[in-house]
Amino acid sequence: MSEMEQMLEVNDTYNGLGKVEISPDVIEVIAGIAASEVEGVAHMRGNFTTGVVEMLGKKSHGKGVKVDLADDGIKVDLYCVMKFGVSIPKVAQEVQDNIRQALLNMTALETSEVNIHVVGIQFEMVKQESEIEQEM
Repeated sequence: MSEMEQMLEVNDTYNGLGKVEISPDVIEVIAGIAASEVEGVAHMRGNFTTGVVEMLGKKSHGKGVKVDLADDGIKVDLYCVMKFGVSIPKVAQEVQDNIRQALLNMTALETSEVNIHVVGIQFEMVKQESEIEQEM
């Protein structure tokens, strides 16, 4: 598929001035930011490319998010790491609600599915780095 075929056209807001198209990358960024706002989510899982980009100083807000533009609607898959001790079903529900609401508010697009894939648990460090330095 070419990049133009992957654009989502927003028909509800046509006002005679032209059309509005939204890239799937924009949906990934919105979903990534919405998910990271939920308390209990440690971070999203990225791939090698997003890791390299972040080492160079740029934050990748779309990492760990996959958007599928199907005929029956937008399907969002989020791959995240949860903090230890949280209720995974409760946090996952909050993430789903936050993503769905953020996409609706910002793009006027409805999602058919928001799937949360918990790929790990982040345990709290016993001592922070600053505490270790103070002991030395």
